[in-house]
Amino acid sequence: MTKSHIAIMTSGGDVPGLNAAIRAAVRAASFYQYKIIGIEKGYEGLIDEAFLPLHSGSVSNIISKGGTILQSSRSERFKEEKFRQIAYQNLKKHNIEHLILIGGDGSMRGAQVLAKESGINVIGIPKTIDNDITGTDFSIGFDTATNIAMEAIDRIRDTATSHHRLFFVEVMGRNAGYIALEAGIATGAEGIIIPETNRDLQLLYDTIEQKKNWKNSSYIVVVAEGDEIGGAYRLEKTIQQKYPNIYTGVSILGHIQRGGSPTCRDRNLATKLGIASIEAVNSELKNVMAGVIHENIQYTPLENIGSRKLKIDDNIIKNLKILSK
Repeated sequence: MTKSHIAIMTSGGDVPGLNAAIRAAVRAASFYQYKIIGIEKGYEGLIDEAFLPLHSGSVSNIISKGGTILQSSRSERFKEEKFRQIAYQNLKKHNIEHLILIGGDGSMRGAQVLAKESGINVIGIPKTIDNDITGTDFSIGFDTATNIAMEAIDRIRDTATSHHRLFFVEVMGRNAGYIALEAGIATGAEGIIIPETNRDLQLLYDTIEQKKNWKNSSYIVVVAEGDEIGGAYRLEKTIQQKYPNIYTGVSILGHIQRGGSPTCRDRNLATKLGIASIEAVNSELKNVMAGVIHENIQYTPLENIGSRKLKIDDNIIKNLKILSK
């Protein structure tokens, strides 16, 4: 009996590690003797029938590359049923019964709708630098983005020290503070402002009061872009009004966190999840996302996938107070 075909695509924002996941999935498909087809530009390519056959040679030497060889997009058209029907007909035309989707929680929601309407089996692979998707402890791209932020903050510390200045460094993360918290602790930041708690601004005030004599030669505050304060520039203005004698600066790291070669951890995570996605197909699992929980592969139904919030407990707040001394 001829095996049905598998398609693979990346959807939403790019992150480091996408190519490692594609490579692993393609080679696993070859191992299990499936024909695999790449879909370019995410859901847009699904609608426009931007399909290309993939094989082991297609993914040689891409494990270290940033971005995605399949390209990606955010599709407004896919929200309309008529375009989803076109997408389904394109999959049917190529004898595709299984779709490997590498995306975040928004892309997974789109996949749920496609699976329900068409009967296509969708296997998800989580990717987002925000690390805010349920069903996995870590998503592809988070470790690299955090390391990029850490390195950038270390460099900014040199400038802050040279000029005796307080720097506000804004990192990405949408409405989640994972990058800010991890990078802030790793760089010894004197302040970390994240959307999951409203106690961090008072903690920052307390720290500044303790160091009013400004014996420190530098001062770094890491700000998550989604914090309710409104970002690094607004926070700088607030601090300037309260402490006019402190010299300040702002650095917005932005999309630099999403590019470049993935870290060892992200490459290995992407490889593990890429293989797991094909093994889900081979095991006849339906409409699940492959994740890693407590270092083990686990499959979660797509209907249970959504966004998650960083849990801030009193121990984290206590540790930040200890480190700010």
